Amino acid sequence: MTLLRGENDTALRPPAQRQPQPATIPRGVTKGKRASLPFGLAMSLVILAVFLLTVLLEPFLSMHDPFTQNLLARNQPPTFTHFAGTDNFGRDVYARLIHGARLTFFVGVAAVLTALLIGGALSLLTLAGGRWLSDPFFGFIDFVRALPDVLFALMLIVALGTGLSSVVIALGIAFSPFFAYLARAAWRREMAAGYVSAARTFGAGRLQILYRHVMPNIIGTLITMAAVILPRCIVTEAVLSFLGLGVSPETPTWGRMIADATPLFERAPHAVLFPVLALSLLTLSLALLGNHLRAAFDPLRDQGSKTRSGKQARLS
Repeated sequence: MTLLRGENDTALRPPAQRQPQPATIPRGVTKGKRASLPFGLAMSLVILAVFLLTVLLEPFLSMHDPFTQNLLARNQPPTFTHFAGTDNFGRDVYARLIHGARLTFFVGVAAVLTALLIGGALSLLTLAGGRWLSDPFFGFIDFVRALPDVLFALMLIVALGTGLSSVVIALGIAFSPFFAYLARAAWRREMAAGYVSAARTFGAGRLQILYRHVMPNIIGTLITMAAVILPRCIVTEAVLSFLGLGVSPETPTWGRMIADATPLFERAPHAVLFPVLALSLLTLSLALLGNHLRAAFDPLRDQGSKTRSGKQARLS
């Protein structure tokens, strides 16, 4: 009786003659069970650490006063005395860049907290209060969302006037719809859950359900959204300052520095390039960190990726 040679030939060989098959390692598992950070995330964390240290150590890192003018040293290129050169009024660009980092970070964080308070906390309270509160509130949120962020912020700043407080309020209201829609989706998801129905059966009120069930399940998602919105707030503040409707002209934020140095770009390109480079690196690192947090802590995003991978496996 002859055996056909083919795929079953390997199985009929003695164990000593079989070729060893290479071991397959599942995706996402590395040798030695070591978890390594992606290169982009690691670089963003390094940039953010340097930025935070610069904000905290600003009085010790600057050798010049960011407001002192020296008209005899205008538009000088970078030297050992002035690391980033001087602007059109002879002010040290490096000192203004470090001082502007603190103001830029303060405006961005304050605007995100304002948006979180208006869009997150206030929307949850209106939802817990009933439709007679939530319908007018989300009608206003829909109106804000229908307008571009920069345009709505411009309208509010024109109405409120220039200054740090006006910029923070305008940006907070302009970006509040992101948190409001997220809070409403979480509220509806939790209200349809079985344990919430059981709590309502035992007499739990809407505010009690909000405190015990909705808030613990949404706080991580809101923090992730805040990390995503923070670079957009910083860029929008820079655009407003560039248009002359942000902070006061003497305040050295990065957007104001770019606006003041742009007309003299051919004579002093360093006065524009340094704040543009700093703004680009900061917003890029914050965007990478926000996307990583959203991919790591958003259960709906993870569930959607698993569903797509399952469909691709069935189709293949």
